[in-house]
Amino acid sequence: MKIFIGGENIISPLGNGIKENFSKLRDNVSGISIFKNAGFNKEEICLSRISCNSTSKYDFLLNTCLDEVKKNVSSDIFTSDKMILVISTTKGDIEKSFTGTIVNSTGELQKKNFLKHFPVIVSNGCASGVIAINTAADLIRAGIYDNAIIIGCDVISDFILYGFQSLFSISPSPCRPFDKNRKGITLGDGCASVVLSKNTSIFIDPPIEYMEGTSSNDANHISGPSRTGEGLVRTVRKTLALAEMNEKEIDFISAHGTGTIYNDEMESIAFDRLGMNHIPLNSLKGYFGHTLGAAGVIETAICLQSMRNNMVIKSLGFEIPGIPKQLNIANENKKQEIRTVLKTASGFGGCNASLILKKI
Repeated sequence: MKIFIGGENIISPLGNGIKENFSKLRDNVSGISIFKNAGFNKEEICLSRISCNSTSKYDFLLNTCLDEVKKNVSSDIFTSDKMILVISTTKGDIEKSFTGTIVNSTGELQKKNFLKHFPVIVSNGCASGVIAINTAADLIRAGIYDNAIIIGCDVISDFILYGFQSLFSISPSPCRPFDKNRKGITLGDGCASVVLSKNTSIFIDPPIEYMEGTSSNDANHISGPSRTGEGLVRTVRKTLALAEMNEKEIDFISAHGTGTIYNDEMESIAFDRLGMNHIPLNSLKGYFGHTLGAAGVIETAICLQSMRNNMVIKSLGFEIPGIPKQLNIANENKKQEIRTVLKTASGFGGCNASLILKKI
């Protein structure tokens, strides 16, 4: 069964809507700013933060993003018994309460939009977004649903920021994925959506084909990535095999690229093992920051735009290679035909995920 993906949307500090966000990326504009007294010791912290007057930024972003989805696909799918909403998040609205927040917010979202089914929630570290898309595809292939809306949403909270500070992984300046002078991650607010369907007719704009997607866990460490890239290698190999493709057929890689020492090293080793050193690659964390459970969906949405516009976006913050294996990291925007994309993601606990997109 063929599955199609499209209807993409993003809400970020760069703007509301996919066109505004992609336009800012083409201009190499970052959403990262300095915030005073933000850290545990009231130090300045670089963050990519969305301004919002709502009592719950998380709920506001979820509802706004779902409203935008309605502009991009047929309205019939929202009241259909064959549609499922899949939400990717690592912490939900953790500032509201430490118990039941994800479930409560999701239940309200279901009632407000008259959805037939309680949404599926995927929370698997920073690989959640890609895993959520793959989960939705599996549900469609199993014949349980015809259509799926995937929303990735996470917002910065003191709990999250202080936690990453305790791991000494927050960069004092905007993150610089794969660069020699990188010092860690920059956290970000973000929300994005994509739609999967077995029918091309539901999309307002022509969709892209979702080929395959898988996940793998190398169980290396609770927070540290495998030094050999084993989990990432396994998922990419498995995804390529299921798609009946090889590495030579991939035109572009949207990497995870957090800007930490060990993650970026791991990815370079993994792509070297996969024979993908030559393929153009970028990280989008320099634009959006690391949006955790939203990252995979945001970056997949940008992959779709890159394919539609045949443009590889510069990996912002990268200047001097600082990884053990050479990669073809984009240091400027480049127009080129992009027919196939590999999107990868990695997270705490050894989780890794990948998916492949292809123009119809």
